[in-house]
Parts: sequence; structure tokens; C-alpha cells
Amino acid sequence: MTKRVVFNQKGGVGKTTIVCNLAAIAASQGLRTLVIDLDTQGNATQYLTGSAPSTPDKTIADFFDSTLGFSLQSPAFASFASRTPFDNLDVVAASPRLEELIVKLEAKQKIYKFRDALKKLRGYDAVFIDTPPALNFYSRSALIAADRVLIPFDCDEFARQALYTLLENLHEIRADHNEDLAIEGIIVNQFQSRSKLPTRLVEELRAEGHPVLKQTLGSSVKVKESHEAHVPLIWHDRSHRITGDYVALFKSLKR
Repeated sequence: MTKRVVFNQKGGVGKTTIVCNLAAIAASQGLRTLVIDLDTQGNATQYLTGSAPSTPDKTIADFFDSTLGFSLQSPAFASFASRTPFDNLDVVAASPRLEELIVKLEAKQKIYKFRDALKKLRGYDAVFIDTPPALNFYSRSALIAADRVLIPFDCDEFARQALYTLLENLHEIRADHNEDLAIEGIIVNQFQSRSKLPTRLVEELRAEGHPVLKQTLGSSVKVKESHEAHVPLIWHDRSHRITGDYVALFKSLKR
């Protein structure tokens, strides 16, 4: 089972869209796939189910709440998953309650509970974790639990400076908490190949030795249409160019 987290401290870089569409492609290829939504906004939950984050019977907040008390037998993590309308694709939904739980979780030092739960998880071939746009308790928990991290990057000078800080933080987390965490690559999102600035920034990052993935993701209104329909691109419009970008990205990742 491969556990991937998509993370960037900068908001608006496409984390949720990347998580849900890579997971959907995995599911469409017959892999039993789980999306875990750790962002209080719950966009991944809404994208995959069309529901508000608080709608499912059980959410990721219920899991974290269960770690605050003592129990001889903790509930299996899979019990917090909900079905989506799509074959082979489940989601552990987000909840606004994550916000109120974070202080208690930090006070009781529960940072490794998510990792421990995923180690025991069975029945899935691939796990994709969506994170909040901050290096907080939940994103740290995800990075400690994951095998690989993907970093969305939009081609902007401010984004590049934030990327340098992010890479430093990831190396620190890997050194202190999860030596098996691999930085699988930087995903260039909303890439405009005909514009000089994006092309130059990508070339400079590669020249500096950063792991920028060869496959980029373009820009298309089709993505917003997919959000509105609550249907990932592979099922919304399989033949569209942007869908092809995501399929090519998925194929480029190691299984």
C-alpha cells in the first residue's frame, strides 16, 4: 500500500485537485483507493461526494477524537471511511471539528497516532492524503505517516521562495520523525508553456537540483467544471487534454 501526501504551506496551489484526480485515476485502474481529507475546509470531501464535510456518519475528526481517550482496543481506521459514488474509491471525510481538536491533540502529544493507524490499515492499494495549507499538527501527522510527498508548485517568485522553506521543513521532518519519507517530486501546476516566466522558473529549479517532475499540469476551465459536477476528470471528461496531463503524471509516479 502506497501512502502519498500532497502538501504545500502555500494555499491555492491545487493540492485538493491533485489528490482527488490522482486517486480517481488509481481507482479507475482497479486499485482500491482511499482519500483522507485533513483540511477543515473539506474540499476533497465535497469534490468526491458532493456533501458538506459534516455530512458523513464518521469523519477524520472522529478518529482523532478517539485517540484522546484510553481504549484497550482502538477502532480500525477503515471504519472511519465512507463510500463515494465511484468504484474503488473511498474517503475519510474532513470535519470542522478538526479545528477545535487541534489544541487537545498537541497538548497530549498525539502526533504519531495517525501514522500508527495507517500502519495497521488493510484493504487498500493506495492512500492519498489532502492537507491544510499550513505546517500544523495535521499536516505534520500526514508527513510522519506517509511514504512519499508530492509538492504542488505554481510558477511564481513568491511560490519559489516559499518552496525553499518548505523543502527545509520536509528535510527536518524526515530527519526527526520519518526517515522513510521520500520527496517524490515537485508538481508544476497551472503551467503555461508559452510564457517566459514559468519556463524560466522551472528551468532554474531543475538547475538547482530540485526534484521537479517532468510531467506538468496545464490550466483549463474543465477543472472548475469537474469541481462543480463533483466528478473527477477521469470520469468527467476522459479525452480532455487536462485529463491526459493527470494520467501522464500518474503513470510517471512509482507504484
